[in-house]
Amino acid sequence: MSVPLIQQYRVGRYILSRKLKGIKRYPLVLMLEPLFQCNLACSGCGKIDYPEETLRRRMSVEDALHAVDECGAPIVSIPGGEPLLHKELPTIVEGIIARKKFVYLCTNALLLVKRLDDYKPSPYLTFSVHLDGLEERHDASVCQPGVFVRATEAIRAARDRGHRVTVNCTLFQSEDPDEVARFFDYCMDLGVEGITVSPGYSYERAPRQDRFLPRQKSKELFRAIFRRGQEGRRRWVFNQSSLFLDFLAGNQTYQCTPWSNPTYNIFGWQKPCYLLVGEGTAKTFRALMEETDWESYGYGKHPKCDNCMAHCGYEGTAVNDTFAHPLKALLVHLRGPRTEGSFAPELPILYERPNTNESLTGSTVAVSLDELRRQAGRSA
Repeated sequence: MSVPLIQQYRVGRYILSRKLKGIKRYPLVLMLEPLFQCNLACSGCGKIDYPEETLRRRMSVEDALHAVDECGAPIVSIPGGEPLLHKELPTIVEGIIARKKFVYLCTNALLLVKRLDDYKPSPYLTFSVHLDGLEERHDASVCQPGVFVRATEAIRAARDRGHRVTVNCTLFQSEDPDEVARFFDYCMDLGVEGITVSPGYSYERAPRQDRFLPRQKSKELFRAIFRRGQEGRRRWVFNQSSLFLDFLAGNQTYQCTPWSNPTYNIFGWQKPCYLLVGEGTAKTFRALMEETDWESYGYGKHPKCDNCMAHCGYEGTAVNDTFAHPLKALLVHLRGPRTEGSFAPELPILYERPNTNESLTGSTVAVSLDELRRQAGRSA
């Protein structure tokens, strides 16, 4: 199974229209985060480290649909927290589909079987189920036994109902390329539409800071994984552009384009992206686009960005490169990412790095949390 032609056509038409109008910064995927609360506490996640009063808050249907209209992106990704905890989520999803937007509902799937009756199968709706590996690896990642079994049962149930389903996979330190390859094989056997894969972002407040991959290690890991896929002639399907996968393998020199995946959550429009907290918010999408100092973020520009290779930052860059160099993209699609030879050069470091091996925690985190609490108080 592949991405439906109607989605390919409408997204392609949207991008082309922006380019013909000469618009340089435009949204591709809206990250609509209707709550922060989750029913898991994963070791590599820092998204749920908020005060209890904030975790109890829910985005209204009206605010969610207004953000969709205001942004105008053709794709809406609904992450969390765990979105299925939001009682009005079916109404939000129904409203987005009525607008002919493509919805990727990201879930750990613990509630999916129970909630399936709330959603009708549609080419505009995809359940993006979080799986970080085979059973032992995934359950260790989410810090709870039995989650893998329940998630895969939910995938089968959703597929039996006629739903589109993808797997959302995050890779961390100490990954075994052979095991990851077996996991990708397993995902294909599950019958999912595709896999979204990304190295984990090093959230400052994640319980396990030793889990995150430095940038060079990420490139080496993805080369090793893709090499196994090519040598074994495995037919893995990724729900991502071929040039983004080539970037993960260290073959493309890309800068982050965070405006291509803007985030709207219970605080407002988050600057500059889904992954960074404590950088401020904007009241409107227009203000986000016009007032954010985009040039202050990205590899070599901001210390929090240096090890990030996440799809929410770089997929938009890869898509833009695909339109600019379609032949290059086609060759990578046909041959797969290059897994040997030298890596593409990195962009220069434009800020002064401290002469210390200390990570960006401590006072930086305290400032971020204080800002979040102030925002929560203003929005209450």
